[in-house]
Amino acid sequence: MWERIKHILIKEITQIRRDKRMRFIILVAPLIQLIVFGYVVTTDVNHIPTAVVDLDHTQKSRELIALFTNSGYFDILLHTEKENEAVELLDQGKISCIIQVPRSFSRGLRKGKSTEIQILVDGTDSNTASVIQGYVQRILGDYSQAQMQKRTTRIKGAFFELRPEIMGLKSTSLKNQIRAWYNPDLKSQNYNLPAVIAMILMITTILLTSLAIVREKEIGTIEQLIVTPIKPVELMLGKTIPFIIIGYFEVFVVMGVSIFWFGIPFRGSFLLLLFATGLFLLTTLGIGLFISTVSRTQQQSLLTLVFFMMPAFLLSGFMFPIANMPQLIQYVTYLNPLRYFLIIIRDIFLKGVGIEYLWDQMLALAVIGVVILGLSVLRFRKRVE
Repeated sequence: MWERIKHILIKEITQIRRDKRMRFIILVAPLIQLIVFGYVVTTDVNHIPTAVVDLDHTQKSRELIALFTNSGYFDILLHTEKENEAVELLDQGKISCIIQVPRSFSRGLRKGKSTEIQILVDGTDSNTASVIQGYVQRILGDYSQAQMQKRTTRIKGAFFELRPEIMGLKSTSLKNQIRAWYNPDLKSQNYNLPAVIAMILMITTILLTSLAIVREKEIGTIEQLIVTPIKPVELMLGKTIPFIIIGYFEVFVVMGVSIFWFGIPFRGSFLLLLFATGLFLLTTLGIGLFISTVSRTQQQSLLTLVFFMMPAFLLSGFMFPIANMPQLIQYVTYLNPLRYFLIIIRDIFLKGVGIEYLWDQMLALAVIGVVILGLSVLRFRKRVE
C-alpha cells in the first residue's frame, strides 16, 4: 500500500515542480495576497477629510477644533463661516465630516449652561460613519470633562478663599479607566491578519486539490491509473499528502511575514496552531478533492470553487460578526470549517489560549474533515466518466 502511495507522491511532486503556474500559486501568490490584504483589510479610519464652520471665533472654539486636529483622525481641509460651502463639499464627497461651532458656544461655557455643536457625517458608508461618530463622542467627552474640571476647580478656589478652615477636607471623585485586553492598541490589523492567513491557506489548498484529479482527466493520464492496482483511498492519499506539505509550508511563510513584517503579536502555542492547522487542512483538502471528483474540466472546477468560496468567507465571521446575522443563517455557519479555524487562530495569536478552551472548535473541524474526506472517497470512481 505505502509503496503505491509513494509512487503517486513522487508523480505529484514532479508534476508540481514542472508546472510554472503551480509554482507561482504556491510560492508567490500567497505572499502577494498577504501583503495586499495586510495593508487593505482594515476597519481603522484615519485622516478623515473634515471641514470646520467656526461661527464663534473664540479661544474656546479654537481649543475644541485643536482637539480634533491633534487627535490624528481628522484632517481639516476647510475653515469657513459659510455652512453652505461645507455642505457642498460633503455632497460632492470631498469631505466626510463637518464640525460646526455655534456663535454662543463660549458664552454658554462661561455661564455653565449646556451648549451644543453640530456634527454632520457622510453616512453613505455606515461603518465609516459609525467610527467617525465614535471618535467625535470621545473627543467631545474629553473636552466636556476638562471644562467641568476647570469650572469645579475655579468654584472650589473661590469657596476655599471664603472658608479657609475647611481646606483640610479631601474631595472624592469617580474615575473611569477602560483597558482593552489582548489587543490594547485596538488595531484592526491585529484582528484581521490572522484571519487573512486562514483565508490564504483555504484558497490555495482548495484550488490545488480541486485541480488534481481533473487535470488527470484532461491530460489523459487517468486511463493509466485505471489499469493499475491502486485503490481509491490510496489515490486520494497520494493526491492530498503533497498539498498537506505545501499547506504547512505556506503557514510558516505567511506567519513569518505577519509576525516580523506586520508586527502581529503571537502569544499562544506554535505546536497547538500546527495541530489545528492540520485539522483545518483535512477540511480544505477534502473540499478540494470533492470538487475535483464532481468536475469534468478545470474550468468547471474553478467555477465551483468560486461558488463555494464566497459564501464560506461571508459566513465565517471574517469581516461580519456571526452574532449579527439572522438566526437561521447562524445555524448554517456551523457547517463552515472556516468559522471554527478563525476562532482558533485568532485566539491563539491574540489571547494565547490553550486546547482546554479550543477543544470544541477542533473537534468540529475534525468531524467536518472526516465527513468531507469520506464523501470524496465514496464519490471517486476509477473510471472515465
